[in-house]
Amino acid sequence: MKEKIVKILQGIIGQDAFPPDVSVPEKENFGHYSTNIALRLSGGAGGAEKPLAWAERLAAEIRKAAPAGFFEKVEAAPPGFINFWLSPETIQKKFGEISREESFGTNGSMKGKTVMVEFTDPNPFKLFHIGHLMSNTIGESLARLYEAAGATVRRADYYGDVGLHIAKAIWGMEQLAAERPDEKDDAAKKMDFLGRAYALGSRAYEEKPESKEAIIELNKKIYERSDAKVNQWYDAGLAWSLAYFETVFKRLGTKFDDYFPESDVGKEGLDLVLAHKDIFMESDGAIVFPGEQYGLHTRVFVNAQGLPTYEAKELGLNRKKFKLYPLDLSIVVTGNEIVDYFKVLLKAMELIMPEVAAKTKHVAHGMLRLPTGKMSSRTGEVVTAASLIDDVKAKLAEYASGKMDLTADERAAAAEVIAIGAVKYSILKQHPGQDIVFDFGKSLSFEGDSGPYLQYAYARLRSILRKAGGVGDTTGTAEAADFGTLTTENELMLMRKIFAFPDAVRRAQEMLAPSGFVAYLYQLAAVANKFYETTPILKDENVARRNARLALATTAARVLKKGLALLGIGALEKI
Repeated sequence: MKEKIVKILQGIIGQDAFPPDVSVPEKENFGHYSTNIALRLSGGAGGAEKPLAWAERLAAEIRKAAPAGFFEKVEAAPPGFINFWLSPETIQKKFGEISREESFGTNGSMKGKTVMVEFTDPNPFKLFHIGHLMSNTIGESLARLYEAAGATVRRADYYGDVGLHIAKAIWGMEQLAAERPDEKDDAAKKMDFLGRAYALGSRAYEEKPESKEAIIELNKKIYERSDAKVNQWYDAGLAWSLAYFETVFKRLGTKFDDYFPESDVGKEGLDLVLAHKDIFMESDGAIVFPGEQYGLHTRVFVNAQGLPTYEAKELGLNRKKFKLYPLDLSIVVTGNEIVDYFKVLLKAMELIMPEVAAKTKHVAHGMLRLPTGKMSSRTGEVVTAASLIDDVKAKLAEYASGKMDLTADERAAAAEVIAIGAVKYSILKQHPGQDIVFDFGKSLSFEGDSGPYLQYAYARLRSILRKAGGVGDTTGTAEAADFGTLTTENELMLMRKIFAFPDAVRRAQEMLAPSGFVAYLYQLAAVANKFYETTPILKDENVARRNARLALATTAARVLKKGLALLGIGALEKI
């Protein structure tokens, strides 16, 4: 629908003019759609003619140029907006087309393009905590949004299989050798052991000089693989970690296409630094990037021992990505604590690999905290992703009282889907850069801005269609429907809200932020619930109108399910 309005505008101002910006106002008293084209054409307040005069003249031309009956009204509004209201006949006709369109909501804006999304990046020998849950949720949603735009998407996980954090963990493992798990023990027990070992090693490194010296020496042995006993600890811990991470990825609905361990990109990163001595400089035996020359800060890329740091490895990683695949876009999702670090990295990339830097985008997210405060893997005070999801599941019965009409087996399966949906929704509804304090009550509410609310709205619509005995499926119903009978404001509002789905998908993808799309889905669910509560469907004796209403319920349910899927959230047929 938005595209049709754009075409009408282009027919008036000319195809060669800049593309008109048409949006959906938050409040319908400003129209079903609105444009600021008059403000842009007039040059704003400093133009020769006032923007409102431009808007009034354009509104008159639009009314003449539009097909008869397309708009209910077109009005100019201060300071220079043009607002559009679609006629009921236009809404009904458009919905009739959409109700038969199974692929509605997808677009080809990225067809033929290849996009890599790197996210989650949990480090072996450390626990998969709720910070990783932030990165995973945002990254997976971005991957799905780009897939909806027609792109070929590769999901990538970059993990630190070498580095001081592993030396700290192995030092701790040696101290706790008597408590080492058996290979037959479950993954959770093994990860608990690794988590305690890392916390022990981290404290010792900071508090005891002799332990710090031993850990530094241990780090060298790990890098060289020169000690058989250390290698055994390393190989066991790495295998335990990676196996456990896969169970978490599966639970969250993520399947990675590419895994990049640090050890595979370190040499390439080191070679890049050494090959560009005009860009890097020596400092106290190390090689650094002089960020101050570019308004940034200086960072070490090769340490005094001649080893590549994390920064150099990142250079190697990004070069490898583009050597392996013809990427049109590379998105990296991380916590916002490394925003400044990433600015330095991108500047170094720009000087060394300008074509790679130009296609690399950094999406930074805030912290996820519980009301108890911040966590620290160094001290062992870690909230794992699994424990948060399990705690949400445990509290679900309290918040879902009277809502879940399911058998015991159905309830158990639904609880997992609802809990994960509640956590993901609470993350995605905030802009990626904002911190979040997880609120169990708000996140599990079936009557507010939450994942369970959207899942419940979908399940209610599906319940109508089941009671209709399958008649509610789009095939057959739409053909036997008279959409001209859908005249109530709740019906018209739901159809208009459905129309906005493709644009909401596209905007979230282009802005690299699912939060606006989450807001749209919440509004859609609210309108769908109002339609469900106020509209007699199954008891309607007018068969053509009954079928039209069933088609509306079917389409709304389909769009909700697609929308939830783009967030990585499951839709339940029954709750």
